[in-house]
Amino acid sequence: MNRLISPALMLMISLPVGVALAQPIGDPIAGQEKSQTCIACHGANGASDNPAFPKLAGQHPDYLLHALQAYRSGERNNAIMNGQAAALSDTDMRDLAAYYGSLDPALGTLVRDRAPE
Repeated sequence: MNRLISPALMLMISLPVGVALAQPIGDPIAGQEKSQTCIACHGANGASDNPAFPKLAGQHPDYLLHALQAYRSGERNNAIMNGQAAALSDTDMRDLAAYYGSLDPALGTLVRDRAPE
């Protein structure tokens, strides 16, 4: 016997999953407090003007968390970041990821020298 599931029942079934997915990865306020060391390279707003340092503002928190974990484990190699991440706890990483993910994205464009037309 095939029956259609009512929209209300479907909402009740999916709500706990949706709520769980909407939860922040960490505490952005705590992340801001912990970001003081990051500012030296990534800037006060997570968007350094120096192209050698990635823009963190607005990045997906999961990406930032996994990147920090990979630096700490040595899976990703960077002389600066490996040392920085080694000093971070799992909670620190989650909070930093939540903080930088909560910021407005720092978009930029690549400017190339062009000959006059």
